[in-house]
Amino acid sequence: MKLLFVCGKNRLRSPTAETIFMSYEGLEVDSAGIDREAETPLSSEAIIWADLIFVMEKSHRRKLSTNFQAWIKHKRVICLDIPDKYDYMEPALVELLKKKVLPLLGTF
Repeated sequence: MKLLFVCGKNRLRSPTAETIFMSYEGLEVDSAGIDREAETPLSSEAIIWADLIFVMEKSHRRKLSTNFQAWIKHKRVICLDIPDKYDYMEPALVELLKKKVLPLLGTF
């Protein structure tokens, strides 16, 4: 299963998610940012590649719908509702991501 994690700038939340879930067998993981100044800007190729797309906030889902509408038509996009108040790999963020994502994956 291919997971794509999206936040604003791809500096804290989505790279943390990528780091956490890349160690799970059976998962391929990538991350990107929806904002112009993102470390790794979101691309249509990344969306096409992904089986599941996780966004951190509702605003990210809106931007995704606006900027990538043609590519997300048949994609499952899940909003995790994780605010931009955590540092990279902060234990509270790691726990929150596991708590919200793992139940959605079914076999983990």
